[in-house]
Amino acid sequence: MRLLAASGDLGEALARIAQALRVPVLILALFVLLVCAIELGRFCTELWWRYRSGRGGLLKIARQAVADPPRAPALSQEAPSAFAAQAVVEIARASSAGTGAGDDVEYALADYELAVQRRLDRTRILVRAGPALGLMGTLIPLAPGLAALGHGEVSTLATDLRTAFAATVVGLLVGTVAFALTLTRTRMYSEDLAALERAAAPLVSAAAAEPGPAR
Repeated sequence: MRLLAASGDLGEALARIAQALRVPVLILALFVLLVCAIELGRFCTELWWRYRSGRGGLLKIARQAVADPPRAPALSQEAPSAFAAQAVVEIARASSAGTGAGDDVEYALADYELAVQRRLDRTRILVRAGPALGLMGTLIPLAPGLAALGHGEVSTLATDLRTAFAATVVGLLVGTVAFALTLTRTRMYSEDLAALERAAAPLVSAAAAEPGPAR
């Protein structure tokens, strides 16, 4: 009997915790929906810049910046993303530095890859967080809704089910959009990295061909 009473107390405690999480979970679901909308807007902006620059636009910008380093800040304004623009400026600065250009180019490309990972992590989190919050927002209202049904309060059950289904839709929407953004951005940023590497290849080759210090 004591074991049954203890398990009943634990169940009641868990139920209270779940009900306490109802409002925070719904708020978080709306928050991730807002973040997903912001990321979608940024993605559309990137697509617009890429459309304006044309195919291979970043490669042209990076090569022009390497050929004329003083114009690199102005040329970088046409880059499709802020971290691509920063990489163009750093590669152009490395081309004008002369000694150690190869290392500077590698650092610039490494910084670019880290910035890409930070950008992709935003939507990668949403891919998991959206459906998880949607599932929590679905299950939490069901318990009081079923309890209300036991007391004949059908209207309360209908309200809870409406909330549960809405949370499911929001979670699935966020997860689907975030997954599509992650895949598309991964491909675009990989192409940008290849363009930056091609533009910086002559600098790396020239640095590798330089004779080492005399011993």
